[in-house]
Amino acid sequence: MVACLVLAMAIPSLAAEWSLVPSMSTKAYYNDNLLLTPLPHDPTYGYWISPGVEFAGKTERLEVSGRAALDFVDYYGGEPSRFTNVFLPLTVRYKTEKDEWGFTGGFTRDNTLMGELLTTGVVLRFTQRNLWTVNPTWTRMLTEKLAFQSAFQFNDASYQDGLRLGLLDYQVYGGSAGFLYHLTERDDIQLSGTYTNFHTINSYFGLRAHYPGALLSMSHAFTESLIVTAYGGPRFLRATSQPANNNQTTHDTIFIYGLSLREQFERTAIQIALSREIFPLGVGLLVQTDRIGLIASYNLSDRVTTSMDVSGYFVSGATSLPGGNAFPDSQLLYLTPKIAWKFSEWCKLDVSYTYGWRDADTLANPVMSNTMILMLTYYPTKIAIGN
Repeated sequence: MVACLVLAMAIPSLAAEWSLVPSMSTKAYYNDNLLLTPLPHDPTYGYWISPGVEFAGKTERLEVSGRAALDFVDYYGGEPSRFTNVFLPLTVRYKTEKDEWGFTGGFTRDNTLMGELLTTGVVLRFTQRNLWTVNPTWTRMLTEKLAFQSAFQFNDASYQDGLRLGLLDYQVYGGSAGFLYHLTERDDIQLSGTYTNFHTINSYFGLRAHYPGALLSMSHAFTESLIVTAYGGPRFLRATSQPANNNQTTHDTIFIYGLSLREQFERTAIQIALSREIFPLGVGLLVQTDRIGLIASYNLSDRVTTSMDVSGYFVSGATSLPGGNAFPDSQLLYLTPKIAWKFSEWCKLDVSYTYGWRDADTLANPVMSNTMILMLTYYPTKIAIGN
C-alpha cells in the first residue's frame, strides 16, 4: 500500500500528461424502509455532502488513474446516524514491448447497504465497513496472438462494532494463471486456473474455505460497439468450520458463469449481464449469487439523459451457518429510473427513484422499499498539466 501511495504522489513529475478533475455534490435522501425489514420502522431521510477529485497521468509506457472522495452523511428518522465514507481507488498500468504489469486496488470505507448489498444481494446489519483490496496482474506476450496472464487477489474486510452486530471480519486471497489467445481481430479465448482462500479473523466462529477451479472465457465483437463476452467453469469448494472446537468439513462443486452484452447506438446505450459468482459475506460464510442486470440509457438532448437500471439477485448459501444450519435462500430486486440534467458547463442535477423488493425463506411475506434521491453536482475547472 505504501508503495502505491508513493507511486501516486510521484506520477505528476513523471507523466507527460496529468489531469485533476475536482467535484462537489450534495444529495437529499429519503427511504421508507432502509433495511428492507418486515418489522415496524420509520422512514429514513438525510443529506450527503461529497467532495472528490479524479486524477490521471500518462506517459508512453505508464498510465495511472484514481480517485479520492468522501461522503459526509447524516441520517434521521428510522435509522438516525452520522458517518463518513471514504473512497481511494487506484489503477496503474505499465507496458513494455512484451510485458504489461497492472494494479487495481485501494481503500474503501462504506456501509453494508452500500457495498455488500449491491454486490451479494444480501441485507446485513447497517454499519460501516473498511475494505482493502490489492490486485496486481502480469501479462506476457509469447507470440503475436498468444499471451500468458497471471493475477493475484487480496481483500481484507472489517466492520465497525462487528461482533456486537453479528458481523465477522474476513480476508480473501487467491490468484489465477492462464493463456489468452487472439483467434481473430474480433474473437478472443482465454483458459485459466484459479484459486481462492477465505477465512474469518478474530471471530467466535471460525470458517476456512478454499476453492480451486478452472475458467474458460470467450468474447466476440460483432461490431465496434456490440461486444459479447461469456465465461464459465467449476469451483471445487472445501469449507471447514470450527464451532466449539469441533471441526466440520464439507465439499461441494459450484459452476460459475457469466454473460455480458453491450451495445452503443447514437443516442442509446444498452448493457445486459447475467452471472453466478461466489462472494464472501460479513456473517462469516460464502454465498452463491445469481444476478441478472439491465442498464439502458437514452440521451434526450445534449444536456438531458434518462436511464433505467434493473437488478435481480437470487442468493443461496455456498457454506453453512454456525451449527451447520443452511443459509436461507433470498431474492432481491432493484428498479431505478433516473434523469440527469447538465444545466450548465459546471453543474448537473440528478433525480432518481428506486423500488426495492425482497423475499426470503425466513419472511412470511415479501417486503418493499421506496427511495428518492435528489443530487446536485458542481464541477470546477479541470486542471491539466502537460510536458
